[in-house]
Amino acid sequence: MKNKIYRKNRIFLAVLLAVAISGCNALNRISNLGKEPKFSAIENPTTKSDYKPISMPMPAPVLALHNPNSLWRKGSRAFFKDLRASQIGDIVTVTIAVDDQADIGNETTRTRTTDEDADAIALLGYQGALGSLLPEAVNPNSLLDINSTTTNTGTGTIERDEQITLQVAAIVTQVLPNGNLVLHGRQEMRVNFEVREIQIAGVIRPQDITSANTVSHQQIAELRVAYGGRGQISDFQQPRYGTQIIDILFPF
Repeated sequence: MKNKIYRKNRIFLAVLLAVAISGCNALNRISNLGKEPKFSAIENPTTKSDYKPISMPMPAPVLALHNPNSLWRKGSRAFFKDLRASQIGDIVTVTIAVDDQADIGNETTRTRTTDEDADAIALLGYQGALGSLLPEAVNPNSLLDINSTTTNTGTGTIERDEQITLQVAAIVTQVLPNGNLVLHGRQEMRVNFEVREIQIAGVIRPQDITSANTVSHQQIAELRVAYGGRGQISDFQQPRYGTQIIDILFPF
């Protein structure tokens, strides 16, 4: 009896907690009625609790070579100074032009036919007694006759078409021991009551940066691109918490 009461109390507390959480979200949404979604504060991404410095296998360090009495600096694209991003805090423009298409079709057909026929003309002299044991007359010449036919057909088709074209200014947040640069960038654009957010992160080589201080997404290792939104349209398209829970728990 006590266990049943304890279980009921736990269920009641869980439901109460879910209602409280959804209620807080509802109150927050009600307080922002008629207002535009607020922008996120501009802050240092390395100070966030979920930020983790990147650690990768590094080659052996190479000593830098200096050219005494030379006006030209190795790796420079300008006569006196290289204007490309190279240090923490520098900005580099990332160009993203994704045009992926995939069309996959598979078709499988399998057919199997089995025919078994057996007779028992002489069964130790007892073949004549089969008629008294079985409800109908038995013909010993066709005592066993089995036919089986199996046909399986499977068809699968996948079609995918994705196009993304945009430019994002990212900040160098880390310089790895081998000279590669870690990028992190984010943009927010508000149109009416909807905020569109773009995030990008990855690792690039300094020599892949063009003279215009840009780099293509195809030259970014460990590329992470996120494109989403928040606001009235996103809230309307998002299923309610109860619907999401039912979709997870409902077995049918």
